[in-house]
Amino acid sequence: MLERSHLAIIAAVDARGTLTEAATSLHLSQSALSHAIRKLEHQLGTALWEKEGRLLRLTQAGEQMLLLAKRLLPQFEHTEQLLKQFARGQRGALRIGMECHPCYQWLLKVITPFLSEWPDVDVDVKQKFQFGGIGALFSYDIDILVTPDPLRQSGLLYTPVFDYEQVLVVHNEHGLAHKTYVVPEDLIDETLISYPVERERLDIYSEFLSPAKCVPKEHKEIEATNIMLQMVAAGRGVAALPKWLVEEYAQTMPIRGVRMGKQGIAKQIFLGIRRSDESLAYLAGFIELAGRVQTSLK
Repeated sequence: MLERSHLAIIAAVDARGTLTEAATSLHLSQSALSHAIRKLEHQLGTALWEKEGRLLRLTQAGEQMLLLAKRLLPQFEHTEQLLKQFARGQRGALRIGMECHPCYQWLLKVITPFLSEWPDVDVDVKQKFQFGGIGALFSYDIDILVTPDPLRQSGLLYTPVFDYEQVLVVHNEHGLAHKTYVVPEDLIDETLISYPVERERLDIYSEFLSPAKCVPKEHKEIEATNIMLQMVAAGRGVAALPKWLVEEYAQTMPIRGVRMGKQGIAKQIFLGIRRSDESLAYLAGFIELAGRVQTSLK
């Protein structure tokens, strides 16, 4: 049966021309190489070389085997190099799961430079795991979970990469627009616009309204951030979003952010990975880059 070592021998002899030089290139003694050639020819039942003085000339069978070697050896070498890169975390696919609607805008600011710094790593964003990321991590459907509310479980590692403040978004001419901060009672007569998420997972309820036993007059759900902010800009309601995101949209929309409560609502974006993947270079590179992006958003 042909093996890779056989292909390497015939390629080396063809390239070097003599057994001595071929043996040197293969880190073998000349006698060991001669023995290997005789054993191979015996297994195949045909000669691969004919001697012409000190030189070796390929037979027809040898020429056919050399064609195979020239085709397969580069593929072996390329695959070995890829596997080494995979082992070092320099190549692969990064699948990102989202549990944070407004984090998409933040994520775009990370992915663009990441693709430039890691050209051999593909990126895919898994939207269907917006609200079930822990299971997706454990089942290897995603490699990184972006979440503002990490659930600590054995086998997972979370890294905080971005601090932000959750603020109330209102129209510039809204009655609450010029307050230093709003209190829960201020929203009793308001229409609250939010993402389609369970109320207990919305910060404006869990950390602001519910503790004060307050509810807004009406609650509407909209999935797209830009549509939500268009509604606020049209005076159709208020919303709760990260301060950095509101400030970005406020450059082109008549909206502003107002602190919720005297102390505000402080949040963090965490990146969760499987602890077993901690040594993958491109995962570490993504997390490091995500931390750098925070500076540009402040």
